[in-house]
Amino acid sequence: MSTSDSTSDIQRQTRDHLWLHFTNHAKLSAGGEVPVFTRAEGSYLWDDKGRRHFDGLSGLFAVNAGHGRPELAEAAAKQIRELDYFPIWSSVHPRAAELAEALAERAPGDLNRVFLTNSGGESVETAWKLIKQYFKAIGQPSRHKVISRTISYHGTSHGALSITGLPGLRAPFEPLVPSGHKVPHTDIYRAPEHLRDDEVAFGRWAADRIAEAIEFEGPETVAAIFLEPVQNSGAAIPPPRGYFERVREIADKYGVILVSDEVITAFGRIGEFFAINRYGITPDIITGAKGLTGGVIPAGAAIVSDRLFEPFTKKENTFMHGLTFGGHPVAAAVALENIAIFEREKLNENVRANEDLFGSTLDKLRDLPIVGDVRGAGYFWGVVLVKDKETREPFTAQERRRLLDELLGPALREAGLHVRLDERGDPAILLAPPATVGREEFEFIEQTLRGVLSEAWERF
Repeated sequence: MSTSDSTSDIQRQTRDHLWLHFTNHAKLSAGGEVPVFTRAEGSYLWDDKGRRHFDGLSGLFAVNAGHGRPELAEAAAKQIRELDYFPIWSSVHPRAAELAEALAERAPGDLNRVFLTNSGGESVETAWKLIKQYFKAIGQPSRHKVISRTISYHGTSHGALSITGLPGLRAPFEPLVPSGHKVPHTDIYRAPEHLRDDEVAFGRWAADRIAEAIEFEGPETVAAIFLEPVQNSGAAIPPPRGYFERVREIADKYGVILVSDEVITAFGRIGEFFAINRYGITPDIITGAKGLTGGVIPAGAAIVSDRLFEPFTKKENTFMHGLTFGGHPVAAAVALENIAIFEREKLNENVRANEDLFGSTLDKLRDLPIVGDVRGAGYFWGVVLVKDKETREPFTAQERRRLLDELLGPALREAGLHVRLDERGDPAILLAPPATVGREEFEFIEQTLRGVLSEAWERF
């Protein structure tokens, strides 16, 4: 079969049978085509036309140690030959036990219990279910409500979607699981004007909205606060100084469980094994996935404090939750080798050593009239686009779609840069390259974005 025939078949198969995720199929149904990627190595992807693209998103925030790692393939193959599958329902296999220990050893404080899952959404679902049953087990059954932030993303299953703060994702599936309540996010660029120049005051203001929501709902009904250390939706929103310390105080005051949702930010994304370590507090649960296995195979985890596990040591309490493939032997083997790669090659140290250079390189884009803000941490950054940078006037919904879909998307593909174009908030370009890259790749990203954004502004 020729390359052209193969490409034609892929487009036909996709058009006729494959339901793409988060994709409007109108263009495909009318005979349009979608990009096809066929192989990857290191920090690069190749499409079906042989063109090379820099992977500025690590696949989807997952391939943190780079593509094509032979060690991960070998770990998977070895495990398949040894024990291809066995569930961890009242039994165990060695890799699951080893991975649980490895995660617990690297988690902060007393987060020593690990529930293995297959994805970020499952990790969030697991955490919420655990929290609800925990409060029933300790005699506080009225605690079931969850506080999370506006424009936050915590997953798409019904429970996780109820925690997610994106109306456009929620509306088609309402009514959702009840009990999800939203508070302001921490984008200081869009903060109330009197707080924009005082990061600490803004952080205090944003955190206090959580306390306000708990009081409004009734402290005896609130179970948990779910927060990402650096918020993905809205374009890599870092926490203001002092924010997490204040949130920890609030959670302790009201007896509420604090969950650090690290599906994106854990496993090297910001130069820490767990991102919350950077912000000086210990949560009660960490949820993770994506980078745990380097994207090679699905895996996730909810890492839980001893305090929350304690009621489940009693004969009358069993956590009534399980997943057929949670703790899969092959996934666990790959995760263990991925952790070893990060530590052997000091990839977290590389991110920490280079994050200021990455940020300062992207900061050069601020001279463009379309760039309103550049923010982030580690190797997780957002370039925020505005219609008028002097007044911070945002693009309209229709303008956002034209800017992202018609101008930036095709141009970035043509330029060979894979990123995420985000419109959950201001339109933005999200960047999350593998932890292996450095100055040369940063300069390529900046120069490519400069050319694409300048041309888009001229055509807008």
